[in-house]
Amino acid sequence: MDRFLFFLIGFVLISQVVSAQSAYLPFDRDKYHLIERYEIRNGEFSPDFNTGFKPYRRDRVVKYLDSLTVQNQSLGKVDAFNLQYLRDDSWEFSGLPTTESEKPLWGIYRKPSDFYHYRDRFFDLHVNPVISLGGGVERGQEDLRFINSRGIELRGSVDRKIGFYTFMTMNEVVFPTWMDAYTRENGAVPGEGFWKFYEQNGFSYFSALGHLSFNITKHVQAQVGHDRNFVGEGNRSLILSDFSNPFMFFKINTKIWKLDFTNMWGQMTADLVYDGRGRPTDARFPQKWFSHHRLGINIANKFNVGVFESVMANSWDWNYANPVIFYRWVEHMLGTPDKVMLGTDFKWNFYPAMQLYGQFALDEFVFGEFFGIDGENSRRNKHGVQLGYKYVDAFKISNLDFQVEYNQVRPYTYQEKFEYGSFTNYRTPLTHPRGANFREGLAIVRYQPINRLFLNLTGMYQLHGSDPSPEVNYGGDVNKNHNITNVELGLFGHTIGQGVKNEIYMGTMRASYMWKHNLFVDLSQTFRQQQIEGQSNLSTSFTQMGIRLNFGLRDQFL
Repeated sequence: MDRFLFFLIGFVLISQVVSAQSAYLPFDRDKYHLIERYEIRNGEFSPDFNTGFKPYRRDRVVKYLDSLTVQNQSLGKVDAFNLQYLRDDSWEFSGLPTTESEKPLWGIYRKPSDFYHYRDRFFDLHVNPVISLGGGVERGQEDLRFINSRGIELRGSVDRKIGFYTFMTMNEVVFPTWMDAYTRENGAVPGEGFWKFYEQNGFSYFSALGHLSFNITKHVQAQVGHDRNFVGEGNRSLILSDFSNPFMFFKINTKIWKLDFTNMWGQMTADLVYDGRGRPTDARFPQKWFSHHRLGINIANKFNVGVFESVMANSWDWNYANPVIFYRWVEHMLGTPDKVMLGTDFKWNFYPAMQLYGQFALDEFVFGEFFGIDGENSRRNKHGVQLGYKYVDAFKISNLDFQVEYNQVRPYTYQEKFEYGSFTNYRTPLTHPRGANFREGLAIVRYQPINRLFLNLTGMYQLHGSDPSPEVNYGGDVNKNHNITNVELGLFGHTIGQGVKNEIYMGTMRASYMWKHNLFVDLSQTFRQQQIEGQSNLSTSFTQMGIRLNFGLRDQFL
């Protein structure tokens, strides 16, 4: 794999680079929603980037925002503010005037978005501090729940042809009880990597992201580094999400005519080695290899449909380096036990300012069993389905946005019967946080009544089946072996929610005020109830307040 990466990087670097290049914009759901709502509001796709594969390139986002600024002379006050905010965030790529600081201090914050920047014909550098300080109280818990993150963010370009991005933070957290339970059960902090215990009930970890980006030709772009990737239009993804920790990858995107073709190859952590206290220890963790490609096409600039294929293998194979080959054919040709997923996704923007989107991820398929001809609810019938709806400026109320989403994944999906073949990274799912064997409904209401105030109301209902013991496998824990079940069921009779039935009701109200550029004050209230079959209900509420600078909020809906 090392030789393969060096080959690809070398090929790109010696290619003729034909246009300026930028780093990618870190995936922050709140910020990305502001970008995507304009596309839905206009009813047509952006010609500059594909919203179905995140993150986006900064220069492409700003090019699109500049065009909106010029075309939409009737923007409301809040929409105009958001456009200016997003353009200021990547001001170096804008062809229109951006905001200058009124009183810069000692050469810092000459631009509201940058603590320090330097720019000439050949070199561009932006430096920013990263801070997240928050505390909260949870009902029935004596100790304070908190987060303490501090670090640095760097981005820029060399010769206007190679973009770079680096993000580093040190973190200490004490999670609310449901997040703490998830972390201890899986032995991994969601979205992060190596961790240590912090005092009695917390976790300490180091976060790092970093990538290089460049153009191979006018229509072919490349990115290499460590980051999180997200596929889809929804709040969740059944194909690839940002829930697991960053992994090393090489990605090529080809955007030409009505087509958008993405190839990605990555190296992931297959499992961990723990010490006697249950902590990850210093050892060489086993690795596995991930390959993914998606081909999408725009139809009438309002409907996009794509097909994808992903493969997980416990060792690198050059056959998967072919960017235009059918992976299932490769698997059959080699006779390998590699894990292959197939599927499709779509989005449809329609009047007035609405979007319908969805995903279908297929793990295993037996025709007769899939359509219920030969058997009911076969264990080999493994797939996931997502369907969602967005309504921007809902009911003609400016900046009131509404989203509903349904997800379900059948038991044993994403599991594998051979070593290191499951769709996981660092013992966390690559797709939905719950793994498999669940149904879920989400509703999100976002409202921005004034320029700097962002209100969010999110509700979730989730039904999933858990295992009564580590030796039993009802198909929800994607780290377990598909062939080892120890359940009374045979090949048929497997239904969503089997095992120990869990029902979760969760809601969060959040208000965020942007005091300065990317400096937010957050206040939130969360209610959560979990009903576990045969046990007492687990009910809690969590009140939290915090301040963050250049730091996006992570999803806590588990």
